Amino acid sequence: MSAAAGSAFKVALVQMRSAMEPKANIAAALAAIEEAKSAGADYVLTPEMTNIIAKRERMMATIVDEERDPTLAALREAARKHSLYIHIGSLAIRASPERAANRSFLIDRRGDVVARYDKIHMFDVDLAGGESYRESHSYRPGDLAVVADLPWGRLGVTICYDLRFPALYRALAESGASFLSIPSAFTKPTGEAHWHVLMRARAIENGCFVFAAAQGGRHESGRESFGHSLIVDPWGQILAEGGTEPAVILADVDPAQVTAARSRIPSLHHGRRFEMIEPLAEPTHLHAVRAPL
Repeated sequence: MSAAAGSAFKVALVQMRSAMEPKANIAAALAAIEEAKSAGADYVLTPEMTNIIAKRERMMATIVDEERDPTLAALREAARKHSLYIHIGSLAIRASPERAANRSFLIDRRGDVVARYDKIHMFDVDLAGGESYRESHSYRPGDLAVVADLPWGRLGVTICYDLRFPALYRALAESGASFLSIPSAFTKPTGEAHWHVLMRARAIENGCFVFAAAQGGRHESGRESFGHSLIVDPWGQILAEGGTEPAVILADVDPAQVTAARSRIPSLHHGRRFEMIEPLAEPTHLHAVRAPL
């Protein structure tokens, strides 16, 4: 029987260390989903890049389009088998001969894909120590924000680097989201510096639960991911956290906490449009620029 909207449910995050071969990653994800089901999970989230973490040439030679993707097919069958909502944090899906889509899939208990989201913000950065990323060279960015209805409330769907763009999360919350999914493959340096504070901030400022399944540890490709999958409540408290090893992280989630947090700090209702004062060429003159919330 379906859960009533607003009732409590159990969330499971699958922390992975994706390799360069999708077959191995499928086996790891399916084993973790079995464990989550045995623990009573109702909703299971896997991390960004569930199917593969590899350098561009290897990835583009391996991935296929959505209709032929073996990870999507296997996890759709798992959702049917276990009568679970399975949310694939993201897969690398071939979008053209030269580029992929970093795409999230929400699958219902019947195994049907009920929502898709392509990562909007591309991680194009140079880090200390020579670590450099150019996601826009390999991935086609999305341009649509996505909310989807779960039996327990509305979910705002995002991926990893989106975390650093708070306007996206405010738009999702204003569209009715009570839960924010942020599956990730954070680098170790950026994770150590910003992971916890940004995840808690997105929860607090929007009065939402945050579900962040992560990649963790040193991958076959040589990349090192931060791990520390998190479930955060709307008041910013961490309900469950992973380490750096593959694991299943569980917590009971009560949607009534969203209403309680937003009643205490009703900032979603207090936003106002404003004007910004900017200097003109003449230092003694100012002009107003209308800005959005």
